[in-house]
Amino acid sequence: MSRTEPSSDPPFLRITAELRRRVESGELRPGDLLPSTRQIVREFGVAMATATKALAALRQAGLARPVPGVGTVVDTPGPRQRSPHDRRRPAASLDRGRIVGAGLAVADAEGLAALSMRRLAADLDVTTMALYRHVSSREHLILLMADAVFGEFPLPEPPPPGWRRCLEVAARQQWAMYQRHPWLARAVSFTRPLPSSRAMAHSEWTMRALDGLGLDPATSLHIHVCVAAYVRGVATSLEAEAEAAAHSGITDEQWMDARGTPALKGPSKNPAFPNLALVPPRSLDLGTLFEFGLQRLLEGIVTLIDEPVRRAGREP
Repeated sequence: MSRTEPSSDPPFLRITAELRRRVESGELRPGDLLPSTRQIVREFGVAMATATKALAALRQAGLARPVPGVGTVVDTPGPRQRSPHDRRRPAASLDRGRIVGAGLAVADAEGLAALSMRRLAADLDVTTMALYRHVSSREHLILLMADAVFGEFPLPEPPPPGWRRCLEVAARQQWAMYQRHPWLARAVSFTRPLPSSRAMAHSEWTMRALDGLGLDPATSLHIHVCVAAYVRGVATSLEAEAEAAAHSGITDEQWMDARGTPALKGPSKNPAFPNLALVPPRSLDLGTLFEFGLQRLLEGIVTLIDEPVRRAGREP
């Protein structure tokens, strides 16, 4: 397929046609690994959802099949004898844990946009209706996935001494959680919180650290939500950065070294920016921004509760 030829077909159909050509020409043989969604994004310059749709079209045509833990491989139309090495399992072995695990694999690799019940059914080699015996909806699945993720990052018991240390530990655990699962930041809401027992356990742990400081319940809740919302707010950029890296083929560090740093350190006519040449490299790294903002936020909370702490005879 020539990417320069004009066509009225939707982008996913053009990509499907090109991948079909590679299969039918023998360039890709049965069992060969097809390009992943991220590779398709990078090669064809399309959105992740378009790449996902192209692979789905190949599966529907019988030219591809998912292999859990491997990827999407070339298949041949018609009945296929399963080999002893086929990793797919019958629907009888399906349970909620398998479904949640498959959902996490898709969301971690391709984002929430790629997650659908039909996609999971194909990945697990079951009918879509089989999934609904264990999960009531896509939204229910995302809740279960979020609950599983919070379970991966338990907070320490007993907690460290001092309310500030506790808030910092909780914030860092949440940051690590979003780094491992970037999609989660867009699935979490503080005005409509997830009814997740493990997420609630995180909240309760943090609130205990604020107990006895002379704060009213609303202020304690606002402090907890403010810190958690700050972490989530920075983390919402993680998934976009991952998609940008997949689309461009270069990491954020490489992009900044090649494009961002010269722009920051070039000549400026604005007297408000006279010392940008002295800014350390990669100062706009998300991790650096997270650390800076977290410490400023905690300092502000110190100011808020300093007097009640002194009255209670406790140190931050």
